[in-house]
Amino acid sequence: MGYWAKLKSSGWAYPTMVLSIYGFLANCRVAEPFLTPYLIGPNKNISEEVVTNYLFPVWTYSYLTFLLPVFLLTDFLKYKPVIMVQGLFLVSNYLLLSFAPGLPAMTFLQVNFGIVTSTEVAYFSYIYSVIPLKNYQKATSYLRSAMLTGYTFGASLGQMLVSLGGVDYFYLNAITLGIVCTAFLVSFWLPMPKRTMFFKAEEALGSLSQKKESLKNNGPRDSGEDKDGESLEDEKMEHAGSAGWCSRESVITAGPLLWKSFKESYSSRHLVYWSLWWALATAGYMQIFNYIQLKWDHIEPSATSSVYNGAVEAVSSVVGAAAAFSVSFIRVTWTTWGELTLGLFSAVCSGAVYLMAFTSSIWACYAAYVLFKSCYMFLITITIFQIASNLSMECYALTFGINTFIALLLQTIVTVIVVDEAALGLDIVTQFIIYGSYYAAISVLFLIRGTYTACVRQRSVDQTEMRGKESGGEVISTERF
Repeated sequence: MGYWAKLKSSGWAYPTMVLSIYGFLANCRVAEPFLTPYLIGPNKNISEEVVTNYLFPVWTYSYLTFLLPVFLLTDFLKYKPVIMVQGLFLVSNYLLLSFAPGLPAMTFLQVNFGIVTSTEVAYFSYIYSVIPLKNYQKATSYLRSAMLTGYTFGASLGQMLVSLGGVDYFYLNAITLGIVCTAFLVSFWLPMPKRTMFFKAEEALGSLSQKKESLKNNGPRDSGEDKDGESLEDEKMEHAGSAGWCSRESVITAGPLLWKSFKESYSSRHLVYWSLWWALATAGYMQIFNYIQLKWDHIEPSATSSVYNGAVEAVSSVVGAAAAFSVSFIRVTWTTWGELTLGLFSAVCSGAVYLMAFTSSIWACYAAYVLFKSCYMFLITITIFQIASNLSMECYALTFGINTFIALLLQTIVTVIVVDEAALGLDIVTQFIIYGSYYAAISVLFLIRGTYTACVRQRSVDQTEMRGKESGGEVISTERF
């Protein structure tokens, strides 16, 4: 009992531990790597064309619809309620998957999952509102590790149950339902944050104090001004005691804070280019992640072949994590070589996607997916590090939200044009050819920009060194005279 009390009073260990447990359980979705075989198999009996061109686009549209309002509500509601909402909708998601029949139910399922994914922003934002600044890096590391471990464990367990135990996909969903129910219960143990990033009642109350102080300094001219001062004090106490962060002043204060953070986030051209790659590459990554199971099923139908989706997802997560972890050991001047690195590895991503599109070997497609995901994880880690190291936490949270929203907007445009049956409604192979071309365009853009940046900065360094040498020569000459 003493240890538990000590853990709670540590200031950062308890909320980090509880949120890590939640992150592990919420991402331990045993059935997720087998979603497509489950939908097009005898359990739901939906055709591959309907899943590709109708069902999955609904999730993209729902995600886009909910992301921006949820991002703002997350800070306004102080994070914990949004995490609990995510846990609740995860439960309803797997209830629908397990027990709801028919296409209308699966359509509603995609809307439901759009809410789940839009609330993911609360997972990382929460911890920054309850722990000291000095523990941010350590807590972030634990939370990312918990998510990765949960996803890898869930995918591995699902693969073992399918390959070794011959377990039906329905039972994988039932197992996942039990796990996410536990995650929902764990979310109740999270402490409620006492502060937010943008809806800061303290600043609103501070402005009232400044008004009162100004009245005192100017001196009361009549009894009316004394009443004004008293009314300001009463107003301050009223807001402090009842309204809190939901007060009108808090909401009004949030607007300027958001605008200030936005200007700081995108005031540097360097950060704009990193954010541009983040948005472009993430849009492509989400699209490929959504439709890769359909590509695998196209090469080797799950109805007649062994399915190794869980094993591939587990391997790709581990390799991707190792690639991301390797960033901390690389000593590169990212301001000079970063954009060129983005261009080069985007070219590797493009090649991997083209291989997925054209190969008829399922193992080559698996290998290409692992390579693609590893490159993306490597580059997104560098990008996040570069952006976060140059911004305050408020600005980073806003930048994360805006970049994700732009990525989702781009993904929605691609989905509407390429995937949706109301437009082109292309087959899965043609889709992947387009995705490969999309990454090729990103690669060309950043190779050109990166080469220009590297040349300019290298020339600047050479000129600085030359001036230093010339300055040193002049000093020696003066000393001799």
